[in-house]
Amino acid sequence: MTFSQIPVIDIGGLRSHSLRARQAVAADIRQASHEVGFFYIANHGVSEDTIAATFAQTKRFFDQPLALKNAVSITQSSISRGYEAIGQQALDQTPDLKEGYYIGVERKADDPLVLAGIPNHGANQWATNLPGWQAHFEAYFDMMQTLSAQLMAALALSLDLDEHYFDVMIDNPMSILRLLHYPPHPIDAMANQLGCGAHTDWGCITILLQDNAGGLEVCNADGGWIHADPIPGTFVINLGDMMARWTNDYYQSTPHRVLNRSGKERYSIPFFFDPNYHALVDCLPTCYGAENLPKYAPLTAGEHIMAMYHQTYQATATA
Repeated sequence: MTFSQIPVIDIGGLRSHSLRARQAVAADIRQASHEVGFFYIANHGVSEDTIAATFAQTKRFFDQPLALKNAVSITQSSISRGYEAIGQQALDQTPDLKEGYYIGVERKADDPLVLAGIPNHGANQWATNLPGWQAHFEAYFDMMQTLSAQLMAALALSLDLDEHYFDVMIDNPMSILRLLHYPPHPIDAMANQLGCGAHTDWGCITILLQDNAGGLEVCNADGGWIHADPIPGTFVINLGDMMARWTNDYYQSTPHRVLNRSGKERYSIPFFFDPNYHALVDCLPTCYGAENLPKYAPLTAGEHIMAMYHQTYQATATA
């Protein structure tokens, strides 16, 4: 839809014992998910000290010389974990002007999904030369898993489903944490080159922690780019293609991009929460009817995510 601002939702009620309080938050999420596909969340339970430490640990890694970052290059990982240099990903027509670090669910060699050879399941690459760095991000990852489960319960309520509807589909999720660094936008960049090209997210929900540099823009139905300016104490939430598919496009997976015009370094930390690899993404029972038939064939969450990995990195290779 056409929108001019992104709503802010206080989600403290999701931690209430009162179903009515949880339903009230879910109603706000329903409106924002249908009309915008993006919303801020406040009163989320993650401390300011944790947020500050997370930015500090992110900057600590990216401040290292390139040789040290490349010691854990994503090119050394068979499951797309570790450091990704500037230009390795292309989410639009040209390589993105950002560098990143992928962290996923840590799975040992004897994990059943690893033994089965399921794509993108296995061990992370960790920067071992930064004491405390791994422990911090393991703890932060767990916090985001907990917050994601709360949001999935709220999304279920928002769709007139039992709030535990998604539980069986998210008990072994494919979550990914990305640490991102955007240098100031170079004056000699190509005209169509951005920090992060226009795209929709692939999966279920994204929880974004962004610093105060700004640069995130969200596209409305008129093609206008709405600034998602940083709001202290909040995360930005957006829905991905998988949630749009689940809801028969009632909920929006909205295009967005990043252009770092701030003149300074920008850091952002998105957490991509996706269901279990084998979870079936089929039109939800409350999202279709006789005059609103399902638009999409069922597929597994894993099939969808792997197709998108192939698409975006193939684009980089041929750019």
